[in-house]
Amino acid sequence: METTSDQNHLYNKQAQMNILAFWFLIGAEVVVFGCLFGIYLAVKTLTGDGPGPSELFKLNEIMLSTVILLTSSFTCALGIYFLNLSNKTWTLLFFLMTIILGLAFIGLEIREFTLYVKEGATLSTSAFLGAFYMLLGTHGVHVLFGVIWITLLLVQLILRGINQETAPKLVIASLYWHFIDVIWVVIFTVVYLIGKV
Repeated sequence: METTSDQNHLYNKQAQMNILAFWFLIGAEVVVFGCLFGIYLAVKTLTGDGPGPSELFKLNEIMLSTVILLTSSFTCALGIYFLNLSNKTWTLLFFLMTIILGLAFIGLEIREFTLYVKEGATLSTSAFLGAFYMLLGTHGVHVLFGVIWITLLLVQLILRGINQETAPKLVIASLYWHFIDVIWVVIFTVVYLIGKV
């Protein structure tokens, strides 16, 4: 465990540069999701013979997914708080909770897609559904990647402890996690809430 005097030295100049570079990657991800949102908005009324958003979406179930993912953002933030205090045990605990919540979100999304497909709302049913699955699927893959990434970093944290190598990596992973949570808030608003109106 790092001592109090070492806490300010967890993030050296290289670590700060890595964190800054990651913000540029986040910028590129914003462009990707911006394109996906643009496609979705352009074709959301092209439902063909399939269901539209108002018939398809069940907000109660989507609210549960939203609460779970937003809670994971909170546990991730607590993980960083304890990381900065060099408290390995609590850092591991809160990041483990983040992973569990992320897996729960993925499970609910798979269940949602399965129910839609059983109702005949497949990827090829309409342009709307194609864009919907493309947008939501891309976000889901990002969540899965985040879960795997944080899991690997926790293994490294267990083996090496909190130091100048492990701490910045967890900070970068937390930025990524908060980013995909923000994207979900936009999805929830643009796709689900507006879709039900």
